[in-house]
Order: sequence, then structure tokens, then C-alpha cells
Amino acid sequence: MNAHKRHEIFARLQAENPHPTTELNWSTPFELLAAVLLSAQATDVGVNKATDKLFPIANTPQGIIDLGIDGLKHYIKTIGLFNIKAENLMKTCHLLINQHGGEVPETRKALEALPGVGRKTTNVILNTAFGQPTIAVDTHIFRVSNRTGIAKGKDVVEVEQKLLRHVPNAFKQDAHHWLILHGRYTCIARKPRCGSCIIEDLCDYKDKTELA
Repeated sequence: MNAHKRHEIFARLQAENPHPTTELNWSTPFELLAAVLLSAQATDVGVNKATDKLFPIANTPQGIIDLGIDGLKHYIKTIGLFNIKAENLMKTCHLLINQHGGEVPETRKALEALPGVGRKTTNVILNTAFGQPTIAVDTHIFRVSNRTGIAKGKDVVEVEQKLLRHVPNAFKQDAHHWLILHGRYTCIARKPRCGSCIIEDLCDYKDKTELA
């Protein structure tokens, strides 16, 4: 795919949704960190149902610590893998208190040192909470990038690197959100909704006509 096509794709996505953001509910960097940590292998809807009850009670590292591990599990037990997620979130809260003054750090190295926080979560925090032009690649973005031809790669790191290289700078800040929303609602896994896709004519997917 050439640069002109990529620019037009993101221009259309921007025109349709000028101010995209995460579908997770959050109001502080810590709330976002907690929500993203809880969202692994879970839906944003499911995480929001849990955090809408948790955050009014505890939405700071100290607040989570004060709940205790059993108290935390009570609020997130509807989320998949809640036991390990509770352990990781609790450990993360202690590290934030002990090493970062209770604040979420703004560097990749410090974020990736937190329990349960990998590269994807770090990119989400840096981008959405702190306004850095990072691109977090999840299964949706990996699929959309490869299927459309925007950025092809054999793994998420390769796709991320190619997106950072090829997405025009004017769109880089919001690219993550546009691509994930496109993957969730239009370019879905089994039967992409090509007939209602605003970038169908720019997409390199060879089977799109049959699945329109």
C-alpha cells in the first residue's frame, strides 16, 4: 500500500470520528491503567460494569490497597482471570506508592516494570493518558492492519513498528483508536462488513467483494 492510500484511509476515519478515544471508562491516569490491566482477554463493556462500581469506592493506588485483595476481587469477579488480575493490580498499586509517589509514571521503562503491564498496555497509557503518539496493537488492530494492507507483519511488534513508520504524523496520535474501533465494528474477524466500510475502495483485502 502506498502513502497516498494510507493518508486517505486515515483522513476518512478522522472525518467519520474526529475525536476517537477508548471505550473504557476512566477519569485519571490510574483509573485508565487499572481498567486496561483488567481488560486483557475481557471486553470493555465487562470491565466498565466492574469499574463503574469499583472506582467510586477505590480509584487510587492507596484506595485499592485499603480494599485488600479479597475486597478487590469482590468488585472484579465478573471479569475473566480476575484472580491473577487482582494480584497484579494490587502489586502495581504497592509499586506506585513505593516508587512513584502514588502517581502513574510517564515513561515506557517504568510502566513496563509494573506487574501485568506489557507493551500494549504501556502504549495505551502513554497515548491515551499522556498524549504520546504511540500505537498499541491488539488483535483487532493486528487483523485490520494486515487485512487492509496498511501495515503487514507476522507479529504485533512488527505491525506496531510498521504503523509507526507508515501512519502519517497528522494521524498518529489517534490511529490506535480508529483502527481498534474499525476492527470491532466493521472489519470484524469472521465476516467483515465490507459493504458498509468507508475505506472499502482503498483496502487491499482480496476477498472483500464476496463478504460485502
